[in-house]
This record gives sequence, structure tokens and C-alpha cells, in this order.
Amino acid sequence: MESTSSPLTIGDLAARTGVPIATIRSWESRYGFPSPSRAPGGHRRYVEGDVAAVAEVLAHRRAGLSLEAAVRRTTTTPVRPRSVYAEVRRHHPELTAQVLSKATLSALSHAIEDECCARAAVPLLFAGFQREEFLRHSQVRWAELARTARAAVTFAHAAAPAPVADGLLTEVRLPDDAPLNREWFVVCDATDLPAFLAAVELPRERAVPDAQRSFEALWSVDPQVVRVASRAAAAIADDYRPDWRPTGERVPESDDPPPASGDLARASALFDRMLGYVESSRT
Repeated sequence: MESTSSPLTIGDLAARTGVPIATIRSWESRYGFPSPSRAPGGHRRYVEGDVAAVAEVLAHRRAGLSLEAAVRRTTTTPVRPRSVYAEVRRHHPELTAQVLSKATLSALSHAIEDECCARAAVPLLFAGFQREEFLRHSQVRWAELARTARAAVTFAHAAAPAPVADGLLTEVRLPDDAPLNREWFVVCDATDLPAFLAAVELPRERAVPDAQRSFEALWSVDPQVVRVASRAAAAIADDYRPDWRPTGERVPESDDPPPASGDLARASALFDRMLGYVESSRT
């Protein structure tokens, strides 16, 4: 979106960003960034968005990216997430997907919720319930989780959201065409207890009883994986209910947490194998 304020000269841009004029010209020559318009006399003209874009490149450089990678990240239009499960798979294809029954998913979800309630300090919580009836079944649990959370946000089709308030559960109504109508997920984004579980319902040829439904699931306690899930859920909530964010806070954080340790990765792999055996014993 273009600024409605007066156009900026290259000198203005340099003064506003601290990047020398010669460097800005070099970036334009090598990377086509920034991309100014031209005044009738051929002079470069910039807008406020260029100031923000240059500042973003500088931030990526301070974070350790090369100049080329920083420019590419800044100028590439991000794809808005529509699915927590798909977003995690896209960023972390190394995670093991397993087919789980609804009963197993319920047990895993309750374990994450209980640990979060007992141990996590002011967590950021998201959960996908598919249909309103499933959300209402867990209403008491999630109302308690919301009481001490930084924010607690649930997604369900046909939900009737109440006004947003601190300490209360925030509900997001899913439209008919939302991919989240097929997803089940729990995300606990907390420094002291990161955890996430996401699953997508498998297609079937005929209707089956609710208890016999099956899902392809991913889980992790790696802080970086959890942050991907958290950001995806937050972005989807932005689209469907823009007023969900706590006043004055950036949620979730823009920084990336450290990755999981080698010991945690090995423990997770062992749990994956154990979970596979447990699930196979149910069939």
C-alpha cells in the first residue's frame, strides 16, 4: 500500500534508515531493492513502505542473514497460513506423521493441557476443535486454562464468540470453507513448557461413528517447531477474528527460540516408536 505522504528522495531514505546513499544505489543495482518510482526529471522517489522495508533488511542482517537472503526474505510476499498442520509440515518435514485414533488424540491432548495448566507460566494457547459441539465438551477445561494464560484461543465451526476479555477464553468462528474444520490441534507456546499436537482428519468412503474417526498427526516439544505452530494459529486467528490479540502485546514473539537439545530429540524419537506400538495394539 502506498503512502499518502510526500515522496521521499534517496537522501531522505538514507537519513531515515542510516544506510548511505551509495549503499542504497548498490542494493538497487544488485537486487532491485528498494524499487523507487521516478520523478519527471529521473530522480528516485520512495514511500514510507520503503523505509520499513530497509529497516527490515537491516534487522535480518543483524540476525545473521546474508544481504541477499535478507532482501529475499523482505521482498517475498508471505503465504498466509490456513492450516496449522500444513504449516508445520512445510517448515519441518522431518517430523514423523502417525495415524492415530480419536481416543489416542484425546489422551495426548489432555496430557498437554494438564501439563500446561500445572507447569507453564503465562502460556500462549491455541486449540482447534473442528465443531462447536466438541468445543462445548471441553469448555470447562479451556476456561480454566484461559484464566492464567497470556491468551487462550479456540477455533470451531459455528461457534458464537463472546467479546474478548483478559482471562477469558477467546473463541474464533470458522467459516464453512476453512481447512481448520478438518483439523484437531493443541498448541502451548511457553518458554518453560513448549508443546504442540496437530492432526488432520483422514478422508473416508463412508460415515463412521465419532469414536472410530482417525487422524494423521504430528507432535513436538521442540521450541522452534512449537513456535511455527503458534505463529500459524495466530495468523489464522488474525484473519478470522482480528480483535483476539491481548492489548499492547506482540503475540506470538517475533524472535525464534533455541532448538531442542540432542537428548530431547532422542527422547522424542523414542516416544514416537512407543506411540506407534500403543496405537497398533488398539487395532
